[in-house]
Amino acid sequence: MRVLPVKVFGDNYAYLLVDESRHTAAVVDPGDAAPVREWLARGGLRLTAILATHHHEDHVGGIGELCSVFPDVPVLGSAEDKGRIPHQTVFLDDGEGVEAAGMRGLVIATPGHTRGGLAYFFPAPLGGDLFAGDTLFGGTMGNLFEGTPARMLETLRRLRDLPPRTRLWPGHEYTESGVRDALRLQPDDAVLIARLAAVESALARDGRTIPLSLDEERRVNPFLRWDDPAIRALLGTASDTATFKKLCEVL
Repeated sequence: MRVLPVKVFGDNYAYLLVDESRHTAAVVDPGDAAPVREWLARGGLRLTAILATHHHEDHVGGIGELCSVFPDVPVLGSAEDKGRIPHQTVFLDDGEGVEAAGMRGLVIATPGHTRGGLAYFFPAPLGGDLFAGDTLFGGTMGNLFEGTPARMLETLRRLRDLPPRTRLWPGHEYTESGVRDALRLQPDDAVLIARLAAVESALARDGRTIPLSLDEERRVNPFLRWDDPAIRALLGTASDTATFKKLCEVL
């Protein structure tokens, strides 16, 4: 499976999951149909599935047009989002399997940013690919529009437990601002300082920081470090729940 990032609305990402042997592709979070259609045409690819991580318009706004061009394409999303994702035909629950680009993936419920959030994880021998929508970004996490810190903590705990060499494909290019926020908490942290320099270099080179490394996010993303003694000492907390809640308050 080849992953092709498609920039949408400036800082959004849609993703084409390409099966080159069949000249087909699935798309994750097509907020706008035009750039997706352009990349499909450029690659001579037929669309075989639409995977939505959540119902927000900047992630599903292009579904209607894509369905008009590919009328039989299935639209996958959370059963919790029934009625909120346009043209949805497949209603998924946590732990179900999905197929895209010739690969078998796993559905992970990610309540927090929204109540019906999903991530799609496609395992591979050395890690895998995680499409996390607006749940987890470089250096930060998504806003809690329909969830609580406690729910998001359990969501991120599950994502953090995936194989370290997992590639993370987030819904937005927020890495620079996320790392800068983390540096506000730990301004003298050498690892974070080096991470910001690497991020700035990547953005100057090709305008993106993806894919992210889950292992690196474990080391630098404060929202994955609720049990780090250094974070707890800074915040004056003693438990996972208290630390994560405080992170939500200060970042």
